[in-house]
Amino acid sequence: MSYLKLKICGMKHPENILEVAALNPDYLGFIFYERSPRNFSVEIPDIDPSIKKTGVFVDEEIDFVLEKVEKHKFRAIQLHGKESAEYCTKLRSELGKKNSVEIIKVFSVKETFNFDELKVYEGIVDFFLFDTEGKNKGGNGITFNWELLKDYSSSTPFFLSGGIGQDELQKIAELYTYFKKSNRSRLLYGVDVNSKFELEAGLKDANTLKIFKDNLGIETQS
Repeated sequence: MSYLKLKICGMKHPENILEVAALNPDYLGFIFYERSPRNFSVEIPDIDPSIKKTGVFVDEEIDFVLEKVEKHKFRAIQLHGKESAEYCTKLRSELGKKNSVEIIKVFSVKETFNFDELKVYEGIVDFFLFDTEGKNKGGNGITFNWELLKDYSSSTPFFLSGGIGQDELQKIAELYTYFKKSNRSRLLYGVDVNSKFELEAGLKDANTLKIFKDNLGIETQS
């Protein structure tokens, strides 16, 4: 047995990175997007290698992504723009020449979502991530209608994102229970948190993150 994975995104300050890494989340995300207030531009301090360092990119050139993977030893790449399936295929091929790196493709959700959009990415990316459509590329602090995910028919596991904080723990448990009853619990792979745990953009409150992590105790099949 294991638990829902926890991904903490938008890390920015070295001391804060160490503080949050001490909580042993499954993933730590670093954003490389100049228009983001959480844009990462320094060195990542040494952290436990079990934590999957994740580079977050928005419609970047593949060479730029590969450069950051090499520099920071990323074990996952999150694509937060309009990257095509062809782009993901090429990136997968290039990453394969270096090492095994997970690819997470983000999709923004508003009042509705056409799950047919996912089909061309099947077998190419490792995970999908559903975030709330907003004015910013992530970190909007708003949840979308999770009821839409009950129509999820893909075989690719996904991260739940978008305005997740302490108040969403019960809803996360309810969504997991729904997937479990339909024998699809493995599909709800993890949750991605960001702005609801910030003191300011890029600066996370480790104390509230610890409380959240301790209460994210939904057992899933490993």
